[in-house]
Amino acid sequence: MQEKMTIIRDYINGVKTRCTYNAAAAALGITPSAFKKLLGERKPENSWFVNTGAGEPVGYSEEEKHPELYRTKRIIKSAEVLTRNLPL
Repeated sequence: MQEKMTIIRDYINGVKTRCTYNAAAAALGITPSAFKKLLGERKPENSWFVNTGAGEPVGYSEEEKHPELYRTKRIIKSAEVLTRNLPL
């Protein structure tokens, strides 16, 4: 499971687009809270994963957010985007 989470994180960092915890969790077939635990510590490469309502990474300080986090308003909200583009 950790390997698949890493595939998603690498993809999200590559396209520099925020993705909801719900979409990432659904792509892995787990709950959003289980996904957050898999994600681990708060660091810039993990800050692309955001809450659905606010579009913000939960509990991150400004220093923990990726410097390009807000470069686009686009947010991946569907697991289908991930499952279509990644070998999960």
